[in-house]
Amino acid sequence: MTLEEAVIWQGMASDAAYAGHLSTDIHAVAGGGASILSLCVSPYLSLYVHESLAKLNAIDPTMSALLSSGVQRIVARSRHSLKLFEDNKRGVDGQLAYFRDVLMSAHRRRFLGNVRFRMLRFLETDLSLYRYNRRLISTTHAANFHMGQEPQDIFAMSGADIQAIYQEYGHFIAMLGGQHGTPGQTFVSHLDARKFDSHGQDVRSERYYAKVFDGPSNPDLNALLTVFQAMLNFAHIASTGICSAIDYSAFKMRFLTLYQVLSSLRILRNDELRPLTSRSTQFINKLVESREAQLILAPAAKPFRNTLMHYNLHHKVDKSRVDIRAPLFGLVPIYFPAHDSETFATAIDECIAKASTTMDEWARPL
Repeated sequence: MTLEEAVIWQGMASDAAYAGHLSTDIHAVAGGGASILSLCVSPYLSLYVHESLAKLNAIDPTMSALLSSGVQRIVARSRHSLKLFEDNKRGVDGQLAYFRDVLMSAHRRRFLGNVRFRMLRFLETDLSLYRYNRRLISTTHAANFHMGQEPQDIFAMSGADIQAIYQEYGHFIAMLGGQHGTPGQTFVSHLDARKFDSHGQDVRSERYYAKVFDGPSNPDLNALLTVFQAMLNFAHIASTGICSAIDYSAFKMRFLTLYQVLSSLRILRNDELRPLTSRSTQFINKLVESREAQLILAPAAKPFRNTLMHYNLHHKVDKSRVDIRAPLFGLVPIYFPAHDSETFATAIDECIAKASTTMDEWARPL
């Protein structure tokens, strides 16, 4: 086995094992917190499954049969939701159009206009906000986006239909060695179930999105920024009480979240055709111009992100410096010479904490 093959196989095995531990720990959470956490982790599980299947298919095309074609499409959409504005097929305009014309429109049709007496329809809501320790970590819009199912489809699904999808996830992960029922002391085991707002806060989306971030002139953008906010806050709680800051799969989840949100905000700021308030521009500058943000958004660092995303080493990396036994395969000092794995993980988690606090501040209505 070559070094690159060893990196790929170890990465896949680590992700599968972590997915098993994560599933076990989530199911042990009392109350409604387990459901909220399941929504939050869905795109990361999809990332593990999608990229592993791609690598297996490259070895043996018959491996595609490990997942049904329908679930493969769901997994792909869910995994691609992590790209945010870096999604080459949608970009900023496409993501905004999808949220406005497909996702939010479907939720409004489903939840509004159902009260028999018109005078009471102002009480109807079409968006639920979910918090941990009073900080937003998911919404019904964000959950639908990250789950990978089209809104018109998910509203027609029964609980058994959704369970069948995730059973396929589970079987695939088990094939790679991940096992449900094996506690792994993930960050979930350190959370306080009493701090979940398990019932959520129900609001009217058009009112809520008009009050946050860029204000009433940009509600469609505010909907996406709310997704960014929830992702960063989830990444922040995912750094809570962890046993090792440089556990491969756990670190991957936090790093990629930070990278994708900051990269997407930079794309938004540099889009000259999309006017933002001066207040929003100031917040984005604060987020993307921090020392840590500049470190991970530098072009030279992109191969590191790509290895975490896709498993394979960059073809130009100095393989003599790659160590299969080292944390993150010894890649950190190659791409970030001022750091070792431990100091880099600390810097990333500090950046997540600051960025999530800044997003919360930006989201507060004036």
